[in-house]
Amino acid sequence: MGERGDASEELGATVAALTADDLAPKRRRQLLGRLVGQARARGLGDLFKPRAAVRWMVDTVAEIAPHVPVRDLATLRRHFEGLDDEALAERLVRNAARATAGVGAAGGGVAAVEWAATPTLLSAPVLLAAETIAVVAVELKLIGELHEVYGVPLPEGRGQRAVALVHGWATQRGVNPMMPGAGIGAVLGTAARRELRDTLLRRFGRNLTTLGPFLTGAAVASYLNRRATRALGDQVRDDLRRKRRALPGLPPRSLPDAP
Repeated sequence: MGERGDASEELGATVAALTADDLAPKRRRQLLGRLVGQARARGLGDLFKPRAAVRWMVDTVAEIAPHVPVRDLATLRRHFEGLDDEALAERLVRNAARATAGVGAAGGGVAAVEWAATPTLLSAPVLLAAETIAVVAVELKLIGELHEVYGVPLPEGRGQRAVALVHGWATQRGVNPMMPGAGIGAVLGTAARRELRDTLLRRFGRNLTTLGPFLTGAAVASYLNRRATRALGDQVRDDLRRKRRALPGLPPRSLPDAP
């Protein structure tokens, strides 16, 4: 494997570790600090330019998506014994919201170290980009595991599954299993990248143009992340309930009606 391949694997491993349910705050700060270092090493250019920042994030989300660990239903049942489908889905959303809130709080800790070591604004855009990648990774994992809970299959193969998850994140919806291959390839196409870019801008654009987390503080960043992840999880759950009912040949589960 070449140098770029090694760097990609290391970046993927860091992001995968950041998606864990039970990270201690200190460990999360360490991993986010490592991610910042890996981001710097990739030659980010001028991230004060929002277009450059979003372009980098689109490329990086596409690169790390195959590394995001998605537990299958059997593993989820082992980890969360005694929960029915809806309770399990609720627990996954709650844990993901806590994780992204933790990323926001950890970013404040990393920022404090950065400012103490090098009092320059140059570190700020890199940290914001790294935080964004970590939050998206947690939410990609959540979307994948909600598909497992609701019995709505994702495409097979790591590459196709990753593209499907990115598409689901960008559209804030579940993947349509009735259309295998429709709009889902092994790599992100132009339209999918545009969709991802637009969603990244809607969700995180203000941070990039105003350095929002540095002006509002880690507590506010933590709250905003938690709220946005909760909203994403609830929306995907509603969509997956509808898709589950539309699947032919599968016994219906006792799911509540989607609003």
